[in-house]
Amino acid sequence: MTAKTAKILVIASEAWQSMNKQGYIYMMTNKTNTVLYTGVTSDLIKRIYEHKEKLVKGFTTKYNVSKLVYYEVCDDIKVAIAREKQIKAGSRKKKIDLIVSRNEGFRDLYDEL
Repeated sequence: MTAKTAKILVIASEAWQSMNKQGYIYMMTNKTNTVLYTGVTSDLIKRIYEHKEKLVKGFTTKYNVSKLVYYEVCDDIKVAIAREKQIKAGSRKKKIDLIVSRNEGFRDLYDEL
């Protein structure tokens, strides 16, 4: 195999991996469970850490959202993005029902990842 062929194979492999990247939909809340945030990411542990440490300015920093209470894993990031939109379009009650279906006590799931 030539160096050029090897380089092409590496590029193709990286492109395939990025196209088939796993995705996560997650919901977070604040200490008193009064604020809900829904997001999507390809690296759940890193993203929740960023929220907890307030490394990214925005909604979660402003409203002290730091507790992971729900997440789903998707085999494809595109599916995860579509699911996030579906969840965001739902009512607050639907989001709470979804959380309670897997995490009745609203405990922080971050340490279980």
